Amino acid sequence: MNRTHPQRNGDVTTFDSAESFSKEQGCCQLHCAHLCCPPRRAFIVLLLLAAIVAIVGLAIALGLQPHAPVNRPCVATHNWTGFLCNDRVTCIPASQVCDGTANCRNGEDEQEELCGDLPRSLPAYLIFHCSNPELWVYADQRCNGMNDCGDCSDEMGSLAACPPCGPAWWSCIPVHFEYCSCVPRALCRDGVQNCMSWSDEYICRP
Repeated sequence: MNRTHPQRNGDVTTFDSAESFSKEQGCCQLHCAHLCCPPRRAFIVLLLLAAIVAIVGLAIALGLQPHAPVNRPCVATHNWTGFLCNDRVTCIPASQVCDGTANCRNGEDEQEELCGDLPRSLPAYLIFHCSNPELWVYADQRCNGMNDCGDCSDEMGSLAACPPCGPAWWSCIPVHFEYCSCVPRALCRDGVQNCMSWSDEYICRP
Protein backbone atom coordinates (compact mmCIF):
# COMPACT_ATOMS: atom_id res chain seq x y z
CA MET A 1 0.00 0.00 0.00
CA ASN A 2 1.46 3.17 -1.14
CA ARG A 3 1.58 6.06 1.22
CA THR A 4 1.21 9.53 0.03
CA HIS A 5 2.97 12.36 1.71
CA PRO A 6 1.08 15.54 2.30
CA GLN A 7 2.15 18.41 0.02
CA ARG A 8 2.87 21.88 1.24
CA ASN A 9 0.45 24.59 0.40
CA GLY A 10 1.82 25.52 -3.05
CA ASP A 11 5.31 25.31 -4.41
CA VAL A 12 7.73 27.77 -2.88
CA THR A 13 10.76 29.03 -4.84
CA THR A 14 13.60 29.76 -2.54
CA PHE A 15 15.77 32.94 -3.14
CA ASP A 16 19.41 32.23 -3.17
CA SER A 17 21.11 35.60 -2.46
CA ALA A 18 24.61 34.35 -3.30
CA GLU A 19 23.49 33.12 -6.73
CA SER A 20 21.69 36.41 -7.45
CA PHE A 21 24.76 38.47 -6.54
CA SER A 22 26.90 36.26 -8.77
CA LYS A 23 24.58 36.80 -11.75
CA GLU A 24 24.45 40.55 -11.15
CA GLN A 25 28.22 40.72 -10.93
CA GLY A 26 28.49 38.84 -14.20
CA CYS A 27 26.08 41.32 -15.80
CA CYS A 28 28.27 44.22 -14.69
CA GLN A 29 31.33 42.57 -16.13
CA LEU A 30 29.67 41.87 -19.49
CA HIS A 31 27.47 44.93 -19.97
CA CYS A 32 29.01 47.61 -17.74
CA ALA A 33 29.25 50.27 -20.43
CA HIS A 34 25.54 50.12 -21.27
CA LEU A 35 23.37 48.88 -18.43
CA CYS A 36 24.74 47.91 -15.10
CA CYS A 37 27.42 50.33 -13.98
CA PRO A 38 26.78 53.98 -14.97
CA PRO A 39 28.82 55.31 -12.00
CA ARG A 40 31.91 53.55 -13.34
CA ARG A 41 31.36 55.02 -16.81
CA ALA A 42 31.13 58.54 -15.35
CA PHE A 43 34.35 57.96 -13.45
CA ILE A 44 36.16 57.00 -16.66
CA VAL A 45 34.91 60.14 -18.44
CA LEU A 46 36.06 62.34 -15.58
CA LEU A 47 39.43 60.61 -15.61
CA LEU A 48 39.85 61.31 -19.32
CA LEU A 49 38.90 64.97 -18.88
CA ALA A 50 41.42 65.35 -16.08
CA ALA A 51 44.13 63.86 -18.31
CA ILE A 52 43.31 66.34 -21.12
CA VAL A 53 43.44 69.29 -18.73
CA ALA A 54 46.79 68.09 -17.40
CA ILE A 55 48.25 67.79 -20.92
CA VAL A 56 47.08 71.29 -21.91
CA GLY A 57 48.49 72.73 -18.70
CA LEU A 58 51.83 71.05 -19.32
CA ALA A 59 51.97 72.42 -22.87
CA ILE A 60 51.37 75.94 -21.60
CA ALA A 61 53.97 75.53 -18.87
CA LEU A 62 56.57 74.36 -21.40
CA GLY A 63 55.83 77.27 -23.69
CA LEU A 64 54.51 75.14 -26.54
CA GLN A 65 51.68 77.53 -27.25
CA PRO A 66 52.40 79.83 -30.24
CA HIS A 67 53.19 83.40 -29.29
CA ALA A 68 51.29 86.26 -30.85
CA PRO A 69 53.42 88.83 -32.59
CA VAL A 70 54.77 91.55 -30.34
CA ASN A 71 53.43 94.92 -31.43
CA ARG A 72 55.65 97.27 -29.45
CA PRO A 73 57.68 100.02 -31.10
CA CYS A 74 61.18 100.76 -29.93
CA VAL A 75 64.13 102.89 -30.96
CA ALA A 76 66.96 100.93 -32.59
CA THR A 77 70.47 102.12 -33.37
CA HIS A 78 70.83 105.48 -35.16
CA ASN A 79 67.40 106.43 -33.75
CA TRP A 80 65.70 104.16 -36.27
CA THR A 81 62.17 102.94 -35.67
CA GLY A 82 62.44 99.39 -34.38
CA PHE A 83 60.58 96.20 -33.47
CA LEU A 84 60.83 94.95 -29.88
CA CYS A 85 61.34 91.19 -29.61
CA ASN A 86 59.56 88.98 -27.10
CA ASP A 87 62.49 89.19 -24.69
CA ARG A 88 61.60 92.91 -24.29
CA VAL A 89 65.30 93.75 -24.62
CA THR A 90 66.28 93.21 -28.26
CA CYS A 91 65.21 96.04 -30.59
CA ILE A 92 65.76 95.36 -34.29
CA PRO A 93 65.35 97.95 -37.09
CA ALA A 94 61.97 97.89 -38.79
CA SER A 95 63.50 96.82 -42.10
CA GLN A 96 64.73 93.58 -40.50
CA VAL A 97 61.15 92.44 -39.86
CA CYS A 98 59.93 89.87 -42.40
CA ASP A 99 63.24 89.95 -44.28
CA GLY A 100 63.54 86.16 -44.36
CA THR A 101 66.02 86.02 -41.47
CA ALA A 102 65.07 85.46 -37.83
CA ASN A 103 66.63 88.42 -36.02
CA CYS A 104 64.75 87.86 -32.74
CA ARG A 105 65.85 84.93 -30.59
CA ASN A 106 62.57 83.04 -31.04
CA GLY A 107 61.97 84.19 -34.61
CA GLU A 108 58.87 86.25 -33.80
CA ASP A 109 59.94 88.85 -36.39
CA GLU A 110 59.24 86.23 -39.10
CA GLN A 111 55.91 84.86 -37.84
CA GLU A 112 53.16 84.19 -40.36
CA GLU A 113 50.78 86.49 -38.46
CA LEU A 114 53.27 89.33 -38.97
CA CYS A 115 54.51 88.57 -42.47
CA GLY A 116 51.65 86.74 -44.15
CA ASP A 117 50.09 89.71 -45.96
CA LEU A 118 52.58 92.56 -46.30
CA PRO A 119 52.15 95.41 -45.60
CA ARG A 120 48.64 94.93 -44.15
CA SER A 121 49.81 92.34 -41.63
CA LEU A 122 52.46 94.70 -40.22
CA PRO A 123 51.77 97.11 -37.34
CA ALA A 124 51.34 100.67 -38.63
CA TYR A 125 54.44 101.99 -36.86
CA LEU A 126 56.70 99.71 -38.96
CA ILE A 127 55.72 101.11 -42.37
CA PHE A 128 55.80 104.40 -44.26
CA HIS A 129 53.41 104.97 -47.17
CA CYS A 130 54.93 106.71 -50.16
CA SER A 131 53.09 109.40 -52.11
CA ASN A 132 52.15 106.65 -54.55
CA PRO A 133 49.53 104.72 -52.52
CA GLU A 134 50.67 101.44 -54.07
CA LEU A 135 54.20 101.82 -52.66
CA TRP A 136 55.51 101.56 -49.10
CA VAL A 137 58.84 101.30 -47.30
CA TYR A 138 59.85 100.36 -43.78
CA ALA A 139 59.70 103.15 -41.24
CA ASP A 140 63.46 103.19 -40.72
CA GLN A 141 63.94 103.87 -44.45
CA ARG A 142 62.25 107.23 -44.10
CA CYS A 143 64.74 110.08 -43.83
CA ASN A 144 67.75 107.81 -44.33
CA GLY A 145 69.03 109.88 -47.25
CA MET A 146 68.16 107.24 -49.86
CA ASN A 147 65.38 107.43 -52.41
CA ASP A 148 63.58 104.26 -51.28
CA CYS A 149 60.12 105.29 -52.54
CA GLY A 150 61.47 106.11 -55.99
CA ASP A 151 59.95 109.60 -55.98
CA CYS A 152 61.79 110.95 -52.91
CA SER A 153 58.53 111.16 -50.94
CA ASP A 154 60.27 109.27 -48.10
CA GLU A 155 62.94 112.00 -47.93
CA MET A 156 61.23 115.25 -48.91
CA GLY A 157 57.90 116.98 -48.37
CA SER A 158 55.27 116.97 -45.65
CA LEU A 159 54.75 113.20 -45.63
CA ALA A 160 58.30 112.43 -44.61
CA ALA A 161 58.94 115.59 -42.52
CA CYS A 162 62.66 114.89 -42.53
CA PRO A 163 65.19 117.12 -40.77
CA PRO A 164 67.91 118.91 -42.78
CA CYS A 165 70.89 116.89 -43.96
CA GLY A 166 72.95 115.65 -41.04
CA PRO A 167 76.69 116.17 -40.62
CA ALA A 168 77.44 113.01 -42.63
CA TRP A 169 75.59 114.44 -45.66
CA TRP A 170 76.04 117.34 -48.08
CA SER A 171 72.97 119.32 -49.09
CA CYS A 172 72.47 119.81 -52.83
CA ILE A 173 70.36 118.70 -55.77
CA PRO A 174 71.78 115.28 -56.64
CA VAL A 175 72.28 114.12 -60.17
CA HIS A 176 71.87 110.45 -59.24
CA PHE A 177 68.35 109.16 -58.68
CA GLU A 178 69.30 107.16 -55.59
CA TYR A 179 69.60 110.40 -53.55
CA CYS A 180 67.05 113.15 -52.97
CA SER A 181 68.31 116.33 -51.32
CA CYS A 182 71.59 115.22 -49.79
CA VAL A 183 74.56 113.14 -50.82
CA PRO A 184 76.95 111.35 -48.49
CA ARG A 185 80.02 113.41 -47.66
CA ALA A 186 82.07 110.35 -48.43
CA LEU A 187 81.35 111.12 -52.11
CA CYS A 188 82.75 114.64 -51.90
CA ARG A 189 85.85 115.29 -54.02
CA ASP A 190 85.84 111.75 -55.38
CA GLY A 191 86.16 112.94 -58.97
CA VAL A 192 82.52 112.12 -59.79
CA GLN A 193 79.75 114.70 -60.08
CA ASN A 194 77.03 113.93 -57.51
CA CYS A 195 75.46 117.41 -57.27
CA MET A 196 74.09 119.40 -60.20
CA SER A 197 76.08 122.43 -59.01
CA TRP A 198 79.32 120.43 -58.71
CA SER A 199 79.49 121.64 -55.13
CA ASP A 200 80.40 118.13 -54.00
CA GLU A 201 83.67 118.51 -55.92
CA TYR A 202 84.59 122.12 -55.26
CA ILE A 203 83.06 123.12 -51.92
CA CYS A 204 82.17 120.02 -49.90
CA ARG A 205 84.82 118.25 -47.90
CA PRO A 206 84.55 114.64 -46.76
